Amino acid sequence: MAEALLHHLSRGRVQVFSAGSDPQPRVHPLARETLEHRYGIATSELYPKSMNAFLGERFDYVITVCDRAAEVCPVFPGDPQRIHWSFEDPAAIDGESAQRRAFAAAAHGIAARLRLWLSVPAVRRRLDDAGSPEPPASAVDVIPDAGDA
Repeated sequence: MAEALLHHLSRGRVQVFSAGSDPQPRVHPLARETLEHRYGIATSELYPKSMNAFLGERFDYVITVCDRAAEVCPVFPGDPQRIHWSFEDPAAIDGESAQRRAFAAAAHGIAARLRLWLSVPAVRRRLDDAGSPEPPASAVDVIPDAGDA
């Protein structure tokens, strides 16, 4: 969800990648539902990715959104700024109704943090200076595996 939310909130000005240490075969249906219905984000192009696909890549920021992800997140070259936000894995919640609420809460919390991050002067400047075809910043977020999005 974080990848789709950051891409949406930045209006595509941030090149963003999302990955897990042991990704599920498909994006969780409630992650898709939350993004589509609450944020109007198309999800047909989203798919789980392994963080191994990004080893050796350079990023400006690495954002982790759960404690387990922070523990297993590899070191990326170029000394990216690491940011950690602790969110409970909504896919780990029992019961569909409770899980639906957990996905909505996680998306709301991640979106709120991303809005704040996007307003940080250094980040804002890089986004405002986006005069070239290349995005001004890149970020990878390492997500919990059960609800990869």
